[in-house]
Amino acid sequence: MTMKNLKIYLFALLASGVLLTSCDEEEALVDQRKADNPLPTVTATTGTNGSVTLTKYVSIGNSITAGYMDGALYTNGQASSFANLLGQQFQISGVGGTAFNQPDINSVNGYSGIGPNNSILGRFVLDLSIPGPKPTVGEVPAAYAGNKAQLNNFGVPGMRIVDINDPALAGSNPLYARFASSPGTSTVLSDALATSPTFYTYWLGNNDALGYAIGGGVNDAAITSQGNFQNALASSLSQLAGTGAKGVVMTLPPLVLLPYFRAVKWNAVPLDAANATALNSAFAGLNAALDGLANFQLITTAEAAKRKVTYQAGANNPILMHDKDLEDLGPKFDALLGAQAITAAQRAGLEPYRQSRPATSSDLPVLTAATVLGTGAAPIGVAIPIADKYVLSANEVVKTVTARATFNQTIKGVVDLINSGPGGTVITLVDVQPKFADLFGLNDALVTQLALGLGTQASIAAVKAEADGVLGIKINGTNLAPDFSPNGVFSTDGIHPNPRGHAIIANLILSAMRTAYGVDIPDVDVLAQRGILVQ
Repeated sequence: MTMKNLKIYLFALLASGVLLTSCDEEEALVDQRKADNPLPTVTATTGTNGSVTLTKYVSIGNSITAGYMDGALYTNGQASSFANLLGQQFQISGVGGTAFNQPDINSVNGYSGIGPNNSILGRFVLDLSIPGPKPTVGEVPAAYAGNKAQLNNFGVPGMRIVDINDPALAGSNPLYARFASSPGTSTVLSDALATSPTFYTYWLGNNDALGYAIGGGVNDAAITSQGNFQNALASSLSQLAGTGAKGVVMTLPPLVLLPYFRAVKWNAVPLDAANATALNSAFAGLNAALDGLANFQLITTAEAAKRKVTYQAGANNPILMHDKDLEDLGPKFDALLGAQAITAAQRAGLEPYRQSRPATSSDLPVLTAATVLGTGAAPIGVAIPIADKYVLSANEVVKTVTARATFNQTIKGVVDLINSGPGGTVITLVDVQPKFADLFGLNDALVTQLALGLGTQASIAAVKAEADGVLGIKINGTNLAPDFSPNGVFSTDGIHPNPRGHAIIANLILSAMRTAYGVDIPDVDVLAQRGILVQ
């Protein structure tokens, strides 16, 4: 395989098992669904609300609560959010719910960013002719024109837990500013409280670690401190509990398992024999310099071996990456020059490799790495290191896992503390980790490695009980996968659920409500929701 075909190969790699299942398979699934569920007999659905009052349901959260998917906030995504799905179930006869109002974006494709020539980009779809995700033509979001006082969904894409009561959020986040009751003065929490909720869902905290991970672990400050996380959580939940409303609080899923961190493999570089030989010849100087540093005892032989670059003909060569946690060898390369062990020209050639190494199976390239791998006159990730922002290194994976585990234990601690107060149990904690362990086919070892659970033996056992080692879940005989394939439950951005994923989340909450409040509310039909959008 020639170097110029590398980028095409990478998108094909994303396609294998993910994209190339084709539109025909999705249509076949829809046809099968219709065959299995004939329409003639329609029975009115009823339910009961048990011990919880659902007349005013309010959802508080970030992009998932808002229905952000496929890299954008758009009309169909909003309608498919787990919050809206719950809102519709609560309106079933006998349950007592009322209209669930959202800050409608009124845009078919939504807005995901600015493209070439200042074009407006919308949601992404899977274009099988590339193959890969492709943006549609988008629209800049307009201010919400509806009645802000009657809103139920307070999901704000990009919101961290520390932003929930910050009046400055509207100044930095236009997706809150467009429906804030008083931009610059009001907060998401104050707006939600003003509606006098009788029941709420609260799912915040993902972005307090996810922003760091999506950025390739470049900025440690992107992880919210545990103290700030706890203060914001305790303050907001205490105020919600103080209204007398009952609520559901969600834990955080294992972020590093998201398709955004799994679609591009660490060894995604294909090379034919000629290119492998040429690259090995080019890297002979770097490898010799590393041996020289080891001989001078400036680095260990193990360090030299970790950084050496050697390619072979085949499809699975490791990506060459920048790792900011490595020692900067610049001064030591200078020492080789000073000792006349290398020439000035050779020293200049070593400059890009001061903190580089081949990736290992412990490193997680992010989804956007596929857009730059193999590009350029000196192919990125092959001849020169790919930038730090495109790979979550092993150390950065540990930081992400640790932060998420700490936040989850904090969530449990705050909920337990509030429930131990004079008002009794007013919050139901819904742990999403067992469902994710099942979906991603984890085993006990991975449950431990990813620090799943809530810090107690019982919570860890609950996760392990669902970790069956089988990838995906089966619903009514249909296998659903933890990816953005036609059978997947994630959208094309690799982070947010698609409508089927949202239905699974809604049903997880409904199950908890049956246990906690004795409600009799039917599940959302997961397979009636669409999967990904394919072009």
